[in-house]
Amino acid sequence: MAASLLNPALLRMFDVVRAKDPEDLSGTMRVTERVVSSNRVYTYQLRDRALWRMRFDQPIFTLATRGAGSILASCVDSSFATDVSVDGDEGDLFCFTTMLAGHMRLVRGGKSTTASNHVGLAWRPDPSTRLLISDDNARTNVFFKVTDLESALEHMLDDNLREPLVFETHLDWSTGLAASLRRQLDFVIEEFQQVDGVASSPVALASLTDLLVSLVLRGAAHSYTDRLTSTAGSAVPAYVRRAEDFMRAHSAQPIRMSHVAAAAGCSLRTLTAVFNHFRGTTPLGMLHSIRLDLACAELAAGTSGASVSTIARRYGFTNTARFAVSFRRRFGTTPTEMARRASIWGALTVPIA
Repeated sequence: MAASLLNPALLRMFDVVRAKDPEDLSGTMRVTERVVSSNRVYTYQLRDRALWRMRFDQPIFTLATRGAGSILASCVDSSFATDVSVDGDEGDLFCFTTMLAGHMRLVRGGKSTTASNHVGLAWRPDPSTRLLISDDNARTNVFFKVTDLESALEHMLDDNLREPLVFETHLDWSTGLAASLRRQLDFVIEEFQQVDGVASSPVALASLTDLLVSLVLRGAAHSYTDRLTSTAGSAVPAYVRRAEDFMRAHSAQPIRMSHVAAAAGCSLRTLTAVFNHFRGTTPLGMLHSIRLDLACAELAAGTSGASVSTIARRYGFTNTARFAVSFRRRFGTTPTEMARRASIWGALTVPIA
């Protein structure tokens, strides 16, 4: 059994329930109290009836939970084989389970999947779920709201989901992005153990949540994996398009990158990552380029009658000299020369009465 789960010092930030009396396990223990509007209850019962009347000096079961933001994490260990059933409302969470010791079999809809050290589980706790836990068992669970994952998936696909998101139960931790996902889930458990960790910083937690949600949707197979894979290979993410549309629509106004991220529907960290990957620049760099393009278009049109400095200021370039340098680097000519050519062309094309 994993010693770290039994070390009170590592669980001081968790809500901890311990049981030494097997009779305690015949009742119910809530593990989702921190999740709003949930009445789901997990019932634990020892599989060996001979143990039901025994008494133990040390805890035979430990359940530690902590919620932060939209994430719920739990650490569980049990000395003896246990059956777990789920009662209550329809599952509004997805659970990702990592085994630290022993194994666990998930039975649902007549099918079963066994989790071990190299195989995790992706499952949605609901009344149709049954868990068969081995002796000397230790595991961690990280829960995400179904609505959070489905909303993020819609942003990735730039389309509404027509069917509920369903994950394949089996998670092979040894391959691809699933291996990265496991490392990040382990990181969540480690950080939730800290007094001043990510769980205590709303800004850092939001960024971590965005990363986790992205890894879950990319690293765990589900009912939309094929669509998501084809979209990733052929199209720029919707985050990028929405951000660029917002920048163009508000290019003549003061813009903060946090506002751009909000309009795109993601965190600033995610926005920065997708721009670096798909555009080879930062969101701020893209805004700079968009403003240069719009300033160039206005100068080339030559119809506004505004001076170069006025047009520069309109698009946020308060230093005319720096504007000229950036303009020349991008377009191979100066703003003044662009305006001069536009005025000459305009004079040549004025209709003769």
